[in-house]
Amino acid sequence: MQDRKIIGIIPARYSSSRLPGKPLMDICGKPMIWWVYNQVKKVKQFAEIYVATDDERIELACKKYGMNVLMTSNNHPTHIHRVHEVSNKVKSDYYLCVNGDEPLIEVESIAKVIESAIVNQNDFFTGAFRYLADPAETIDSANIKIVTDNSQNKYFRCVYLSRTPIPYPKNSLNFKYKKYVGIECFTKAALDFFVSCDMGLLEKVEDIDHLRFIEANKNLYFVEVNSKSISVDTCKDLEKVHEIISKNIINTIKNERIK
Repeated sequence: MQDRKIIGIIPARYSSSRLPGKPLMDICGKPMIWWVYNQVKKVKQFAEIYVATDDERIELACKKYGMNVLMTSNNHPTHIHRVHEVSNKVKSDYYLCVNGDEPLIEVESIAKVIESAIVNQNDFFTGAFRYLADPAETIDSANIKIVTDNSQNKYFRCVYLSRTPIPYPKNSLNFKYKKYVGIECFTKAALDFFVSCDMGLLEKVEDIDHLRFIEANKNLYFVEVNSKSISVDTCKDLEKVHEIISKNIINTIKNERIK
């Protein structure tokens, strides 16, 4: 693992359709992007970490808190295009993307995706998933569900991604749905391929970027992570994350006093 250069990239745009300005929304006195960056910074495998943004307000916040930031085009249709622009500026073997709305993302989950990509010598894409237990999460279209092959080595090839709970449990309920987690490890070849291809029909219908790879018969691999991270897509999500981080801060202070 030592001879592979790995860059951490956190795409962050201001004009989110659901929650505009969310990278700068306050969580216990710091902007959300700060919490994401500081989680990613704990991962030892990264040679460098960058916030990739198209907005000067986010750039200023990053500089204020000492975070590495790269300005990118404001014309990118997807976050993968933004990561690709970074790959043209910074040479690396792997580009690991953590969504900028994942302030609770676990260090162990990121490290597991990196390890899986390198150990399995994946020359394209490795992502993360967790099993869904809450029916409300399962039917939520914001949660992308993943169908994979029946791998025996805990390294699953993706068959399809959907916002709909699939497969449909017609004859059996003995099935656990897999949810996409916002950690993605790309090679330069994968990023170059993505931006060189047009959007396919399934990608347009589902509004899921990764279906561009599937429609082109490219293999995407996913590894299971024990993640409880919450993607901040709504004000309710933000309230949940604020409550969790507040409790963590209080518990940390209590533990320090005990010591």
